[in-house]
Amino acid sequence: MTAALTTNGEEGWHEGRPLLFQPFTIRGVTLKNRIVVSPMGTYAAEDGRLTPFQFAHYQRMAMGGAGLVIIEQTFVTRAGRVSNGDPGLWADSQIEPMAALVGEMKRYGARTAIQISHGGRKGGQQRAHEGNGPIGERDLAAGTEPLFPMGASAVPLSDGWRVPVAMSEAQIEGVIEAYVAGARRAVLAGFDLIELHLAHGYLLQSFLSPIANHRVDRWGGSLENRMRLPLTVVRRLRAMLPGSMPLFARLSVTDWMEGGWTEADSVVLARELKDAGVDLIDCSSGGNMRAGATNSNLARGPGYQVALSDRLRREAGIPTAAVGMIRTPAHAERILREGRSDLVCIGRQMLFDPFWAHHAAWEMGVERDFASWPEPYGWWLDKWARALDASGEDPLGPERFVEAVG
Repeated sequence: MTAALTTNGEEGWHEGRPLLFQPFTIRGVTLKNRIVVSPMGTYAAEDGRLTPFQFAHYQRMAMGGAGLVIIEQTFVTRAGRVSNGDPGLWADSQIEPMAALVGEMKRYGARTAIQISHGGRKGGQQRAHEGNGPIGERDLAAGTEPLFPMGASAVPLSDGWRVPVAMSEAQIEGVIEAYVAGARRAVLAGFDLIELHLAHGYLLQSFLSPIANHRVDRWGGSLENRMRLPLTVVRRLRAMLPGSMPLFARLSVTDWMEGGWTEADSVVLARELKDAGVDLIDCSSGGNMRAGATNSNLARGPGYQVALSDRLRREAGIPTAAVGMIRTPAHAERILREGRSDLVCIGRQMLFDPFWAHHAAWEMGVERDFASWPEPYGWWLDKWARALDASGEDPLGPERFVEAVG
């Protein structure tokens, strides 16, 4: 039995079954497998409210067979959004639509999570598919609501971007309260767990990094001071959340930039996060300056961030999720078998194939019928498989399956 099976005392070990399809228990929540749909921005919300596209998108992801689906970055204040297309949990009126979505997703056996955030110095941005730059005069003329960034210090994301307001003590306390209120709404909406966004240069991560945090008060300077705001938020959330509800954190383990946040810093922070009540770290990287906002300046390849998950898991003694160009079931399985993470996050590959988890189960021999698929699909696909079988063809081989439907 590998280390990945012992960290959280999960039950349900099945000898010979791929680890990717072993259950995983953390606090009071059990995932049916170790496949996670990463939170990916759709930029499709309207005035902070979910739209029909987002309902269809997330229901489709839940149908696809993953153990956990994480709703995209959702903002705890209206002014703290990154773009006008971001969803929010800053008002009680936003609970009911979220609850409706959660209920639909759970019908398909998926556990549900929501990533809560504040945009910080990255606020005031166009929707990604509409330019991904700073909101400009043309956007405002077209009806885009202006958004005014604030952060640890008055350090813009890049040349040409609005200079953020350096936050006052009162503003910092207000944001802490907003995180607590947003998390409380997520609990009321019925989510199984919450992920706190500590990555990619958004507010909490910008306080961590010397690149964005030039403060000389108790919120800046030393590593201890730069960690103060994220750790304060975590402690306040843990005190409010039900004891059985897991709390994840997505962390940029490194800025990939000289003078920035480092892997060694993340090991220290991960230990502190664990002590404060974080149950698992979702290991990403980069994003603190425009040059590294999407890691586009890196030579990316399959599993290019897995080493970050591996290091935090070993040195901080905390469960982790690996993310970053993990495209095939065999690769995901190998990461888990080598003990480099506890969960595997699949992002853009899920956009390409929302049924990636079901297809992986078929390819790895875990499923040999369609009983776990949505019933309106499974009935037809089972009939199709029997017809192939009657014709002398093998409907159960992964190559035949891909040929038939792909």
